[in-house]
Amino acid sequence: MGLFDKKYCDVCGAKIGLLGNRKLEDGNLCKSCASKLSPWFSDRRHSTLAEIKEQLDYREANRERVAAFRCTKTLGLSTKVLLDEDAGKFLVTTTGRLDDENPDVLDFSQVTGCDLDVQENRHELYREDSEGRQVSYSPPRYEYEYDFYVVIHVNAPYFDEIRFRLNSSSITVHPRPGFIATSNDAKRDFAYQQCENLGNEIKAELTKVRQSVRDSAAAAGAPRTAVTCPFCGATTIPDANGCCEYCGGALGG
Repeated sequence: MGLFDKKYCDVCGAKIGLLGNRKLEDGNLCKSCASKLSPWFSDRRHSTLAEIKEQLDYREANRERVAAFRCTKTLGLSTKVLLDEDAGKFLVTTTGRLDDENPDVLDFSQVTGCDLDVQENRHELYREDSEGRQVSYSPPRYEYEYDFYVVIHVNAPYFDEIRFRLNSSSITVHPRPGFIATSNDAKRDFAYQQCENLGNEIKAELTKVRQSVRDSAAAAGAPRTAVTCPFCGATTIPDANGCCEYCGGALGG
């Protein structure tokens, strides 16, 4: 086939415009179908048509999980982490319009870690000399820019991390009048502190729920031991509800 031959989406069959093709390992994908893939998925070009169709089925089924999601806690600024603590699930939304966005709903148990990545960029400031040239200060002066990224590591079928920026725009720290700015000045900046605290809160919350799931699984798998029922005096092994298997009395309550 020539470079400018007409192409059709191998998923929906729609004609693909000149700049609308999204190449697969063994086929073509239109922009509309590509937009339905997970926003955290980044390996499209190395995916087969069969793998893409499988993911699109998963994404369609995800709409039911979104519909059932009941937010109990919200963390974040423009991009938010929503928790459904009762169901043990979470999602990350960039718009808040869940029905339209269809964000991936994941179980707490799928979280394998969470990091806060702070990126610093330093820019030198210059002054104008008597001849109108831009020259360095002595000693050099700088301003600093910071961006905060939350990285949630997950065990999911189509991606292994969710990475998003906390701050909507870079946080700039300027030199104070009569002072030379250093990276330590950032720690006194309100916006910097806000993002750092929020990032650490998200990290702590996801670490906590992940550990809670692990503790529950360990407790469920622990061997049950016989106890004496204080109500009927029988030697019994508590049932799944922690009750005596003979009289139904609550044990250890």
